[in-house]
Amino acid sequence: MSLPEPLSFARDWQAAWNSHDLDRVLARYTDDIRFRSSKAQTLVGRGLIEGKDALRDYWRQALEAQPTLAFRVQDVFGGYQMIVITYLNHRDVLAAETLYFNEEGLVYRAAASHRDI
Repeated sequence: MSLPEPLSFARDWQAAWNSHDLDRVLARYTDDIRFRSSKAQTLVGRGLIEGKDALRDYWRQALEAQPTLAFRVQDVFGGYQMIVITYLNHRDVLAAETLYFNEEGLVYRAAASHRDI
């Protein structure tokens, strides 16, 4: 198992998102990624996004709707074949991303949770 070093991964993850470069963001995800998010439910009508192409489309729509989107990592937790990143978005909403890694060190399952205030 080649789990990336959690803090280094989180820094790269933040930089990729803040660049708004979807190829850079998606480079660490498998083609058959399964991503869960209530924000996806709101934006595209389903909370489970399956496959890299569908995830790219969802995130493209999210970036178009929020052109000032930016993340600031708050904390990082390493677990067994997983990393949890907590972060503040551009609206200072606290969120967490849970990322599960395969044997090649790519994310095959992920979920985003947001504090609702």
